[in-house]
Amino acid sequence: MDYTIEELKKKTVAQLREIAEKIDHEALHGYKTMHKEQLLLALCKALGIETHIHHQVVGINKSQIKAQIRGLKAERDAALEAHDHKRLKMVRRKIHRLKRSIREAAV
Repeated sequence: MDYTIEELKKKTVAQLREIAEKIDHEALHGYKTMHKEQLLLALCKALGIETHIHHQVVGINKSQIKAQIRGLKAERDAALEAHDHKRLKMVRRKIHRLKRSIREAAV
């Protein structure tokens, strides 16, 4: 009975109720009337499955990119103080692109 959150999400409510029927846990009390979202949370609690999925960043150096972003934020603040809108736009776009690269690399 080793399940992951992904496997449980793909199952129907009837299948989840069959699994819950075999488990004796107080979180599953009233499983027959639970909706799928409630049943998933209760099953995860009963089986000790973590409901939050952690993403791993692969293919890039995340700490180096975050250091670049911190440097660019200082440049952004300086451009704001100097009222240099052209530089400000360029720095904001760089920050945006770097953050997008981190999000795209998350698996």
